[in-house]
Amino acid sequence: MTDAARLPADRPSPAGALQRAFRTVLQRQMRDMPMLNPALSVEAVGFRPWSDHWLGLLITPWFMNLVLMPRVTAKWQAIGERESRHYVFPAGVFEFIGARDAALGDYQACSLFSPMFDFADQREAHDTAVAALDALFDTASREPSQARAPRTGEATTAPAMAAPVLSKRDFLFGVPPRGDRGA
Repeated sequence: MTDAARLPADRPSPAGALQRAFRTVLQRQMRDMPMLNPALSVEAVGFRPWSDHWLGLLITPWFMNLVLMPRVTAKWQAIGERESRHYVFPAGVFEFIGARDAALGDYQACSLFSPMFDFADQREAHDTAVAALDALFDTASREPSQARAPRTGEATTAPAMAAPVLSKRDFLFGVPPRGDRGA
């Protein structure tokens, strides 16, 4: 029996709270900012249990991020704001950055898109978010150069291998890695 099976979730899905919090950010701090795509709104997509956490995607008019939040509080390992932790998914190793919000508490985010001007409308952004979540759990999305390191869901302090860099955008759209690209 896994630890997750023994420990019940003590926090409900954060999807609604994320949407409310980031709608407030949009109305107050981001209002009239030039980096906003006016065709987009705030939407939490596909939140599901993953290990002892909640994992999903947050779409805003200025970014699209994978978001990791506590599901089993006793198992959550917060990291400092702007500090990073790497997680291993079937598709590879992804870096999440620590964040804290007064209403939401601690969470970790992995940026996939920012700014969001490449999206014509909310439907296109939503469909991309769903596809990104599907690809994250598809071993066919893993680069052959990423050897098996830690178990799925296991936090690491560094990526599995120093392989050619694959940007998140290239991961989503299947472009081969080049050593001269940043993530």
